[in-house]
Amino acid sequence: MSDNIVAILPELWVAIGQTFLMLGIGLSAAILIGGPLGILLFLLSPGQSLANRFVFVALNWIINTVRSFPFIILLVALVPFTRIIAGTSIGPVAAAVPLSIAAIAYFARLVEQCLRDVPRGVIEAAHAMGASELQIVWRVLIVEARSGLVLALTVLAVSFLSYSAIAGVVGGGGIGDIAIRYGYYRFQSDVMILTVALLLVLVQIIQFAGNGIARRLDKR
Repeated sequence: MSDNIVAILPELWVAIGQTFLMLGIGLSAAILIGGPLGILLFLLSPGQSLANRFVFVALNWIINTVRSFPFIILLVALVPFTRIIAGTSIGPVAAAVPLSIAAIAYFARLVEQCLRDVPRGVIEAAHAMGASELQIVWRVLIVEARSGLVLALTVLAVSFLSYSAIAGVVGGGGIGDIAIRYGYYRFQSDVMILTVALLLVLVQIIQFAGNGIARRLDKR
């Protein structure tokens, strides 16, 4: 192990914790807000039980607008809003604000797409038996699409792990911050290689776990 890596080990452990903090906040926001938003988007779409063209188009436009921003631009554009929410524009908690907003829009779209794979006949059968909209959501849509939803969350986690690294460019902390400060600015290539290797390992772990859970939930 090189002297450079030994010297940054204490900071590296903190950075890993900051990365998980950002990822945890972003994924929690995605599940708690983006999930219901995606379900609502599906139910409001043409041909569904709560079809409402005006509201659907408005929500669809908002989600597409947020998703169209490159994350680094969204990060900078939301600095005033981040200061209001987090009280600062630097650090992992501050970086988690734009990360959460992006994750909500991203996951909402993934959820909508997963629900479109649910056979329409299953939904119509539930309606015919007198199931309420809430029962259809919980007992039909989510149950039928659960494997796809887990894979969607896995894709989101992998994507936003890289986004959390980007947050290090503007002082967001985490593994990306270590890579920028030591690997790039100080030309310590061994540190850069270490941070890339860490991200690769984390991606593999997340993908392996997500695939395994999805296989267990897939009853087809």
